[in-house]
Amino acid sequence: MFVLELSHTAPLEAVDAVLEEHVAWLDELYEQGVFLASGRKEPRDGGVIIAVAGDRARIEEVTAGDPFVRAGVCAYRVTEFVATKTAPALDRYRETAGR
Repeated sequence: MFVLELSHTAPLEAVDAVLEEHVAWLDELYEQGVFLASGRKEPRDGGVIIAVAGDRARIEEVTAGDPFVRAGVCAYRVTEFVATKTAPALDRYRETAGR
């Protein structure tokens, strides 16, 4: 599982100019089952996405395709973690440390 932290690298006006494309990109990745949750940070200087993928290379590919990245208005910090405890609704994503 991955925590994707977005940080804006441009003024909000530039971010907002690409927001509609970013939301469409999010929707596509939700449909693919890659994203589990997402939202903006407060204060509004970026966002957070919880994602699942086979490996970090896939996540790097996904983040590179974000319209925010392509427009140069955000940067990602990717943190991989082993979800050894989850809410019942996320049981299928639970992992063991040795996996």
